[in-house]
Amino acid sequence: MSDGPIRVMLVDDQQLLRTGFRMVLGAQPGIEVVAEAGDGAAAVEGVRTTPVDVVLMDVRMPVMDGVEATRLICSVPGGPRVLILTTFDLDDYAFAALKAGASGFLLKDVPPSDLVSAIRSVHSGDAVVAPSTTRRLLERFAVHLPSPGASEPAALSGLTAREREVLVLVARGLSNLEIAGRLDLAEATVKTHLGRVLAKLNLRDRAQVVVYAYESGLVTPHSGG
Repeated sequence: MSDGPIRVMLVDDQQLLRTGFRMVLGAQPGIEVVAEAGDGAAAVEGVRTTPVDVVLMDVRMPVMDGVEATRLICSVPGGPRVLILTTFDLDDYAFAALKAGASGFLLKDVPPSDLVSAIRSVHSGDAVVAPSTTRRLLERFAVHLPSPGASEPAALSGLTAREREVLVLVARGLSNLEIAGRLDLAEATVKTHLGRVLAKLNLRDRAQVVVYAYESGLVTPHSGG
C-alpha cells in the first residue's frame, strides 16, 4: 500500500462508463486512476505491470469475466483490493466475486460520494458490503449453503469462544463499534480478535468473513442478528 494517492484501475467493457468513472475520480484529492482495462484478462495483465491499490471491476465482460479476474488478482499476496461493480444487487456474479476474494460490491449507479467512500474504505482494509444487501444475496443463494446441523469446517475449532462470537457478529453485519457494545469490550479489542480470526481462517477481510460464516453453516440466512 503506497503513502501517496490511492491508485485505481477501472475495468469495464463499456468505454463510456470507464470515462465517467475516470472523470468522477479524477476530481477527488488523494485518488488517481492509473490504468484501465476492457476485460478481465487485460485487468489481470494490467495489475502485473502497473502498481494498483484498488480495482473497480465489472463482472460481465468478454474474454474473461470479473469473477475469474478477481480470483486471479486476489490470489497474489499483497495484491490490490477488488471492488465489484454490478448493475443489480441480487447478482449471482457479485456473490461469486465475493467468494473469489472481492472486498465488496457497488451498484454502477452509485452516487459519486459513495463510490469515493467505498474506494477509501477498501483501501484502508475494510469491506464494502452493506449488511442488508449481503443478507439478501445470501438468502437468494441459500440453496447453495449447508443446512443447519451440517458438520463445521475443522478450522473453526482453532478459534477461541470470543473469536467465534466476533466472527458471528461480523457475519451478521455489525461494525466493530457495535460488536464492542454487544460484548462489552473495547473497540480495539474487537479489532484484535477480528485480526486473529482473519489470520486463523486465512481470510482477507470482513467480506470474506461473511461468506465463510454462511458457507460453514455457522450463521444461516434467516437467523437473527
